[in-house]
Amino acid sequence: QAVVDFERLGEHAAAFQGHDVGFCCLGTTRAKAGADGFVRVDRDYVAQAAELARAGGCKHFILQSSRGANAKSRFLYLRVKGEVENLVQAVGFDDCTILRPAVLLCRRQESRPMEWIAQQFLGAVAWLFPTAYSVPVEMVARAMVACALQPGEGKVKVLENRAIHELGKA
Repeated sequence: QAVVDFERLGEHAAAFQGHDVGFCCLGTTRAKAGADGFVRVDRDYVAQAAELARAGGCKHFILQSSRGANAKSRFLYLRVKGEVENLVQAVGFDDCTILRPAVLLCRRQESRPMEWIAQQFLGAVAWLFPTAYSVPVEMVARAMVACALQPGEGKVKVLENRAIHELGKA
């Protein structure tokens, strides 16, 4: 594990050398980082990490994005997620997998009261519609690993929430 300074990511190029697969789950919130900070973390840092990974020999990049990602969205969050998907695809990996989970169900160290309420509600809804509105983070992680273990097809693959559930159970 290498700890890097994302503000000077180019100085850490050696940490991105010699890896076959890259996993990226980097992100923050607008509330925590402000609009500019959110864009810097969720788009700029991710795009730069993808470029460094490719330059370091990475063949398959696996990106956690978001349901509804769309570079033309009028909502900042979804627009930035769509923009970073496009930037990562443009890097030219042999294989690129983009996961678009719905609401992530997880325990957080920080307090996010509205997210906690939403997670409680969606956790209950998940009993009736397990793949519709949410996904446990552990399932996303298992799906990412499953993607890495599958033979490459030489293309971009986008997995929506239901497919993440299916792969995460395998």
